[in-house]
Amino acid sequence: MTKDPGYSVSRMSFKEGLGALASRWGTTAKAASLSLLGVAAQASWAVNSLPGGPAVGQLDLPPPVTKIAAEQQSLHYMMLYICGAIFVAVFGVMFYSIFAHRKSKGHKAADFHESTTVEIIWTVIPFLIVIGMALPATKVVVAMKDTTNADLTVKVTGYQWKWGYDYIKGEGEGVHFISTLDSTQRALSDAGTPEGDNYLLKVDNPLVVPVDKKVRIITTANDVIHSFMVPSFGIKQDAIPGFVRDTWFRAEKTGDYYGQCAELCGKEHAYMPIHVKVLSAEDYTKWVADRQKELQALADDPTKVWTQADLLARGEKVYNANCAACHQPNGKGGGAVKPLDGSPKVLSEDKAVQIHVLLNGQNNIMPSWKQLSDTEIAAVITFTKNHWSNKTGQTVQPSEVLAARK
Repeated sequence: MTKDPGYSVSRMSFKEGLGALASRWGTTAKAASLSLLGVAAQASWAVNSLPGGPAVGQLDLPPPVTKIAAEQQSLHYMMLYICGAIFVAVFGVMFYSIFAHRKSKGHKAADFHESTTVEIIWTVIPFLIVIGMALPATKVVVAMKDTTNADLTVKVTGYQWKWGYDYIKGEGEGVHFISTLDSTQRALSDAGTPEGDNYLLKVDNPLVVPVDKKVRIITTANDVIHSFMVPSFGIKQDAIPGFVRDTWFRAEKTGDYYGQCAELCGKEHAYMPIHVKVLSAEDYTKWVADRQKELQALADDPTKVWTQADLLARGEKVYNANCAACHQPNGKGGGAVKPLDGSPKVLSEDKAVQIHVLLNGQNNIMPSWKQLSDTEIAAVITFTKNHWSNKTGQTVQPSEVLAARK
């Protein structure tokens, strides 16, 4: 018989062949495991726990900052202990019965019918356990929904993919802004080079609230369902288009606390973080004063006629803050997001085409930007019409946007 190197394993015994294959796969698996452990170790060295946010190797709930979050944690432990005790009791009796009454010891299966006493016992005991679990849980749920007597009320609107905050009652009433993932974070994600403990959690405008004050959060959405969640506060409330929901918290410690949209709201879902900054009463008052001054400075007269140069400068800032995350700084877009560079709608001689898109959105991908001022919309349209390869020379005035809103 001619020896064929390609089938040398056939000359071995079946047992020897399996042994050789097992040895080969064992060596490969061991090398792969060591490689994966090395990568995991490097990743763990590169990231530290984020105060107020996720922690490295976190297994438990985050440290509570509100009484509601502390109560939720207590409920979690109580349920865990009860379920653990039931598990030990049930499986302990089961395994003892199997071991102590096995056939090899001469035991014979009992032949008996139902027992009214046993049935009453196994009905009453679970009922009492459920009641014992339900009462404290109901107390916490009722407290979670008590949004009365709030010191501060903030309307939170979910957009694809950012958050809008409007202070509608209490100190800071009238303050409003959009909170978007910081552009540096998106650049790191696009480059595949995550960096920093607050990766994909850094925003340009955090929600700012005072410590030890009851803050009512009213949630809604502009496009699809979002969910406002801050684990350290023990709050998670869906934001649904056309509906209003509310929740509340009272932060007991100053600091920075993080959350994310907890509803799968589209392809940019991972880029919709929440950053809440809790300040002392004095610092919060100062922040409100500074923010109101900024808003007054931005309260442009929609009848003012701007030069193209001023609109381009203003439009670049608006674009970088609100549009660059999806359409990219180069205007090329990506995936389902259409490019602005060379776009027929941007190049159209009819300015109303692009104004309509910004005011009303498009194709369930491009959200409505009605929350921007007339001047901001006019500026960003002028910018896109005269940037990159777009050289239309067109200028859109705030009065044209104001007319389109009516």
